[in-house]
Amino acid sequence: MTQKVRAAVSVEGFQVEVREFEVPEITPGAGLLKVEVSGVCGSDWPNFQKFPKTRGPLIQGHETVGFIEAIGGDAALRWGLREGDRVALEEYLPCGYCNYCRTSQFRLCDATDTVIGSGIRYGSTPVSIAPSLWGGYAEKEYLHPNSVFHKVPASMPATLASLALPLGNGFQWTCFDGAAAVGEAVVVQGPGQQGLACVVAAREAGAGCIIVTGLEADKDRLMLAKALGAHHAIDVGQTDPLEAVADITGGMMADLVLDCSSGGAATTALALRMVHKTGRVMVCGAKGKPIPEFDIDLVFRKNLTIKGLRGHSYQAVELALAVLGSGRYPLDRLCTHVFGLDDVGEALLTVGAVDGRRGIHCCVDPWK
Repeated sequence: MTQKVRAAVSVEGFQVEVREFEVPEITPGAGLLKVEVSGVCGSDWPNFQKFPKTRGPLIQGHETVGFIEAIGGDAALRWGLREGDRVALEEYLPCGYCNYCRTSQFRLCDATDTVIGSGIRYGSTPVSIAPSLWGGYAEKEYLHPNSVFHKVPASMPATLASLALPLGNGFQWTCFDGAAAVGEAVVVQGPGQQGLACVVAAREAGAGCIIVTGLEADKDRLMLAKALGAHHAIDVGQTDPLEAVADITGGMMADLVLDCSSGGAATTALALRMVHKTGRVMVCGAKGKPIPEFDIDLVFRKNLTIKGLRGHSYQAVELALAVLGSGRYPLDRLCTHVFGLDDVGEALLTVGAVDGRRGIHCCVDPWK
């Protein structure tokens, strides 16, 4: 009898169906992952609303931790892995030979670019593309020959290990792209999972003043931001953030602002005013609409640097795993919910904060 794999498939109409798929044949260059858990990224909620309609049914989930269950001979040599190894799987499936791949920017490789282009990657590839098992919300996941892995210590809790990619984003955006430096003033807009990751990265970089902004509904997250190393947490509904940053920094304003908010583009316009001359503004994620009354002359007058950021490098995820294993931060407090396959729809609604649901980083355990 052919072995079957259960997976949660996102379909149109904000629905999730648990379906069965055949285990794919493992060629010499490929493998199979037994999923332990898969984190629910903040991007999974908007993708849940969009991708089933534009791409067709798909298995979401791209923050996957699991065990190598089967591996081809060529893959074992290429990946440096063997059956039984515990790994964190990146979402990218880069070609390995283009200019982006050769210059350590493989997250932008056309072969795996599903934002600008028609590439494939884990968590956003429809089940119509064989062998269908392209997402972590499943008992098992197909391992493409171009997969990218990180070894995970056996002692690390699975829910904590699932933070490797979002925390990797924090290091990428704050340290590598944002160039946070010792003693600098850093503002993080939005205390979601990505914003909190940036707080940890800024602390690791030696920032002298870390300020996090959020809303009244983010009260618990703002408190967690301080537990993770932020020096100040501002409720923008109660306090003018520009005045607060000016007061905290003695009028100098911020060296670096990381806009991790999801409430629209107004925060990016605000970020341009929060930084001092020669400051840096990192736009960490899609806003869904143009910046209102964008004053391009402000960028000129203040000699600002603005960067739009996507994803993480290999090195950033390795740093994240090292910090996760260090125990220096209470990162387990980000892991607020664990759902089974039958409740993936609820997991997505929770991350999307629909109808009063609240969570920070949720996980899907396919064996629950």
